[in-house]
Amino acid sequence: MTTAGNRAAAALLVPLAVGAVVSVALGVYGNLHPPTGVAVNVAGFSGPQAVKAWLATVVVVLAVVQLLSALAMYGKLGAAPAWVAPVHRWSGRLAFLVSIPVALHCLYALGFQSFDARVLVHSLLGCFFYGVFVAKMLLLRKDGAPAWSLPVLGGLVFTALVGLWLSASLWFFTRSGLTF
Repeated sequence: MTTAGNRAAAALLVPLAVGAVVSVALGVYGNLHPPTGVAVNVAGFSGPQAVKAWLATVVVVLAVVQLLSALAMYGKLGAAPAWVAPVHRWSGRLAFLVSIPVALHCLYALGFQSFDARVLVHSLLGCFFYGVFVAKMLLLRKDGAPAWSLPVLGGLVFTALVGLWLSASLWFFTRSGLTF
């Protein structure tokens, strides 16, 4: 491996290692912490599952904005107007903030569970999502990282988020309808 290749690998190492630690720590905490069953509820919603499903839906919509704005910034949708980068940053910040009550409810009230395949996949994806998100955020400020690494991590964040939505929100909506 060349010196430039070594630097690129080193630039990836810390963000990926920290992301892996976050993923494992969330999984271990969720598995060891006894679920409280206590959930955050918001006035106007029928229950905590409805709150989580709708907040997660907002996060996915914001993630689609993230995807489209990232594609525009990388020139895949033609020339990007000047407002695309701020939209990308702010939609990401907002998506992260909206995801926090969902994650806290899942982790604190429910914990890491594996009683069926859907729930196990959801638990694993939740841990993976926050780990890869942390890695992506740390990589943003790393000089020397390979050009492909940020889009790949962004794609993994998006894919994990869509998997989370499919395994919980879509499941909720198909069982309960589009209830609030």
